[in-house]
Amino acid sequence: MDLNEILIFARIVQAGSFTAAAQTLGMPKSTVSRKLSQLEDRLGARLIQRTTRKLSMSDVGRAYYQDCKRIVAQLEEAELAVTSMQAEPRGLLRITAPLNFGFVGVIAAEFLSNYPQVQMELQCTDRMVDLVEEGFDIGIRAGRLSDSTLIARPLGAGNALVVASAEYTELHGVPGTPHDLKGHQCLLFGAGWEGRTLTLKSGSRTLEVPVRPRLAVNDLEILREAALSGAGVAMLPAHHCTGDLRSGRLRRLLPEWTSPDTPTFAVYPSTRHLSPKVKAFLDLLQERLTPPPWNLDPAP
Repeated sequence: MDLNEILIFARIVQAGSFTAAAQTLGMPKSTVSRKLSQLEDRLGARLIQRTTRKLSMSDVGRAYYQDCKRIVAQLEEAELAVTSMQAEPRGLLRITAPLNFGFVGVIAAEFLSNYPQVQMELQCTDRMVDLVEEGFDIGIRAGRLSDSTLIARPLGAGNALVVASAEYTELHGVPGTPHDLKGHQCLLFGAGWEGRTLTLKSGSRTLEVPVRPRLAVNDLEILREAALSGAGVAMLPAHHCTGDLRSGRLRRLLPEWTSPDTPTFAVYPSTRHLSPKVKAFLDLLQERLTPPPWNLDPAP
C-alpha cells in the first residue's frame, strides 16, 4: 500500500482537478495523474471518471474517498501533534459567522495584526454551514445548538434593546411600560406583517407584546438606520447599537426590559489537536467576548 497514492487521490477530490491538486501538493500534474492510475490499477477499480471538462467520482470512488479522507486527516493530525506546540499560527483560516455580526470584524483585524503569516476567509451567512463538508475551521453561531459531533465553546450571550432616536421621542413621547409599545411606530426585524409580537423580559418576568409594525425589514443595518432617522421604536441587538447609545444618537427605552438572552458559540470539528491558527483565534474570541464589550457599561 502506497500512502502517497491515497493522499494524492484525496487531494484530487478536494481540489476538483488534477492541476489544482498538483499545485496543492507541489508536484507535476503528470505525477498526480500517474499516481492515481497506479492506485486504480492496484485496486482494480475506476475511482474518478475523467472527461475533457470535469472530473467526477464513481460510486466506488465516492465510498473509497470517505475512508481515505479519514486516513489523511489522522496522518495530518499525528504530524500536527508533534509540531503544533512550537508552531506559529500560519496559513489560511476559514471562518463562518452569522450576518450582522460586525463585532467579529474588529476581532479579525486584531488577529491578523497579531499573526502576519495568517490569511483569513470570513463568510457571513445565516445558512447552517457544514464545517467539515465545506472545509471551514471555525463557525460562530448564535442560539441553541443542534446535536452534532462539533465541539462548542461558549462565548457568552447577547440580547436586543428597545431604542429610538431623540427626535422620535420628542415627537411621540417615551413608552412607560412594554404595553405602551402598541401605540408607537414599531420597527421590527424579520419578514412578515401580521401577528407580530415583541418578546421582552425583565428578571424572571416575560411578556409577549402584540404590535403592528410600521416597518418590517430583514436587515439589521437598515433597521438601525431607520431608527437613527427617527422612523420609530426598534429592538436592536446590543452589539449593533451600543455605540449609538453611548454617543447619544439613540436613546434606550424601557431600560429594565430586553429580549431574552441569545447564547453565542464558537464551534469546530472534534479533533484532539487544534492547529495553532484555530486555537489562537478561539482564544482571542473568548478573551474579547467574555464579557461582551457591549455589556461593559450600562446603556444610557
